[in-house]
Amino acid sequence: MEYILDLTPGPENPRNSEGAFADLGNGEILFVYSAFNGASAMDHTDADLRAIRSLDGGRSWKMEGKPARAADFGAMNIMSVSLLKVKKELLLFYLVRKSWLEMPMVMQKSRDGGRTWDKPSLCTPENRYFVVNNDRVIQLSSGRIMIPAAEHCNKIREDGGLYFAPAQTVFFYSDDLGKTFKESSILTLNVPCCYSGLQEPGVIEGRDGTLYGWARTDLGRQYAFRSTDSGQNWTEPLPSRFTSPMSPMSVKPTRKGWLAIWNPVPTNNISGDLWRSATGGRTPLVCAVSKDDGKSWSEPDIIENDPQAGYCYTAICETEDALLLGYCAGTIRDKSCLNRLRIRRIEEERQA
Repeated sequence: MEYILDLTPGPENPRNSEGAFADLGNGEILFVYSAFNGASAMDHTDADLRAIRSLDGGRSWKMEGKPARAADFGAMNIMSVSLLKVKKELLLFYLVRKSWLEMPMVMQKSRDGGRTWDKPSLCTPENRYFVVNNDRVIQLSSGRIMIPAAEHCNKIREDGGLYFAPAQTVFFYSDDLGKTFKESSILTLNVPCCYSGLQEPGVIEGRDGTLYGWARTDLGRQYAFRSTDSGQNWTEPLPSRFTSPMSPMSVKPTRKGWLAIWNPVPTNNISGDLWRSATGGRTPLVCAVSKDDGKSWSEPDIIENDPQAGYCYTAICETEDALLLGYCAGTIRDKSCLNRLRIRRIEEERQA
């Protein structure tokens, strides 16, 4: 059985997207996401964080309010949420977009399941521009907290325009439960005709402690890299088996193995300007499972495949009896695949 909730765009709320779950136990689930305000749904326009809560394992949801607001920071917006349970605390991570040259990540703590939050603290340097996807922050078996980030060394041109630099991947890690963060070595992608660099990275830990990282590119594939020293140093980024347009991939551990969700290189999209602006080639949305820490994968299963929609930025949460997915699912009618947020609850027997 499936339960689906769509958070649709509307007047003065043109976009709902990019969220993360926290399983608080006994059927209580918190979901926090980016809610845009006003008339524009562009990445750099006004957005706050909103929370919804379920007390029945994700079958129904109740709106709860705003854990954080862009106005509190004097920022363009705040977005890209991760939630992480650490001992008796719940950690909330998100980006604060101050300009196209400055976008740090901050963290807040809650001791009451996300009903109230402490003041934010910095996780990354304040004067640099980082992109960290939603539902990306993880805690390793050692207790280390890992933030996979893409840094863009942007510049303002002489004519006043923006030079949006190719991304280089860097990891921030904390061994004191988020009090302080250190920076890993930097990964770059030196490939001719690559303009994206290593964007929107993610990371997952294998059973032997090896870390598997990945990032999207404009080369038709996700690129992958590994670390054997808890994320301080990484192997050279190489093409992975995951084909994709320039769209994000999500990978999380589940009881059945690593679950990967991504957009393979599309074969069934409609064409033309409407397709490029509304869907971005981000359909179908598929999943596969690896039972050997990413060495081999099952054949992909389709989650969504509407050719007039796009699906991306998936949050994954496995509960005792179900799999919860939260992802962008906008259609051409929504004007962008990013504008509609869908939460899908899949009973355990229906999991991939």
